[in-house]
Amino acid sequence: MDFNALFDNLGGATLDGLTRGSIYALVALGYTMVYGVLRLINFAHSEVFMVGTWVVLAVYTMLGVGEGSGLGMVLLATVLALVAASLASAAVALTVERVAYRPLRKKNAPPLIFLITAIGCSLVLVEIFGFVLRYFFGAPFGRAPVGIPSPLQTKTLIELGDVRITNVNVLVILGAVLMMVALDIFVNKSRLGRGVRAVAQDPDTAALMGVNQDRVIMLVFILGGAMAGVASLLFTIRFDITKFDIGFIIGIKAFTAAVLGGIGNLRGALVGGLLLGIVEVYASAVFSSNWADVTAFVVLVLVLMFRPTGLLGESLGKARA
Repeated sequence: MDFNALFDNLGGATLDGLTRGSIYALVALGYTMVYGVLRLINFAHSEVFMVGTWVVLAVYTMLGVGEGSGLGMVLLATVLALVAASLASAAVALTVERVAYRPLRKKNAPPLIFLITAIGCSLVLVEIFGFVLRYFFGAPFGRAPVGIPSPLQTKTLIELGDVRITNVNVLVILGAVLMMVALDIFVNKSRLGRGVRAVAQDPDTAALMGVNQDRVIMLVFILGGAMAGVASLLFTIRFDITKFDIGFIIGIKAFTAAVLGGIGNLRGALVGGLLLGIVEVYASAVFSSNWADVTAFVVLVLVLMFRPTGLLGESLGKARA
């Protein structure tokens, strides 16, 4: 253990943790919203994120952008990638709901069947995507990681001692926070959001009041998928890489973040994601980078053992307006 390495770069490690945690928090929103309404852990949500990263790569490739691109092209590519990734991820999430989960709801399947189906959907999506990429494009698109030519050049905006705050840090953290604030306002203030909270709190009473439960569930999957699409863009900006199964580890960490903050709680997803990102980076500095993923699993086990309701522990149905 080397605590000196952490203390010597505490500010930089914290900034890096907040950047990573912002991505985890955005992905965690999908888990939290679906669980808040259906009491379902949608393990296929990690593949919804994965699809978004490949869509970002496709947009960048079609536009031919790279580090030497002009400001106008960079802005155009970023906006198009954001829209395309959000739409694609939302479409995949909605497809999973319509094809896999809705028939089970109609048959009043027990929770265990939903859980097994979610795991199965995750594995099927990973293997189908890996097969399609390998069949049409060959190596390295089948199994190996693929670099993404991000058009955004990393530049230092502010220097505070040894801490360098770059445009990437600001874009990722600010973008994630703004998206989560917008989603929180939508759920708590809008008419559609009231429907989501009503179904989350008492679906039978909501149905008697005229709330269409199927439409609400579709909306939840679309919103969660869109947030995963935004997260995929921010992830590619920060890490410049994707892979056919890249969603697996990110999904586990996002699920951990949701549990840490209080699964079913939108604000808890933000708190849990940021905390997990910081803890992960701190552990990497003290031990080694090999412990980054292990830390997420350890945190998940500890939270489930000692505080299974999470830090905030307030469900979506009981969220205050």
